Amino acid sequence: MSQADKRRLEALQAALAAEHAAVYGYGVVGGRVEESRRTEARAAYDAHRARRDALVRVVRDLGGRPVAAAAAYALPFPVPDSTAAVRFAAELEERVAGVYSDLVRASTGERRREAAGALREAAVRAVRWRGESVAFPGLAERTATDTESAVGAAGTSTPTA
Repeated sequence: MSQADKRRLEALQAALAAEHAAVYGYGVVGGRVEESRRTEARAAYDAHRARRDALVRVVRDLGGRPVAAAAAYALPFPVPDSTAAVRFAAELEERVAGVYSDLVRASTGERRREAAGALREAAVRAVRWRGESVAFPGLAERTATDTESAVGAAGTSTPTA
């Protein structure tokens, strides 16, 4: 396997890990967000599940062993109510966008187009949740937000036991 192929597989695995964390995170969001935003949370949950499942297939097709989801993830801050759930959903999407930004850089052709589409979708969801946009979605070093922690290991929350 070439160095470029290894980088692509690593970026795909990071995207898969981020999707696992997003699916978990939207379980939290859905349980705390106000009724008027539950449909939006459910749509995001479904979108992340679909991306996760597609990434599992891609990683397998490339001969990799898909990274497994953690049993649980540490939340970056307490999510006791709807306001916090909305803030958490925006951060989830920003983290996912960051990981897809890396996948765009590591990919070519159709896979790059798919990664760019996933980045765009995450950025749009982040805007919807946050109510404002950033100049360079997916590039934490270019954004001036209060979520400096948006770049973590694989762009996800830390697994807990």
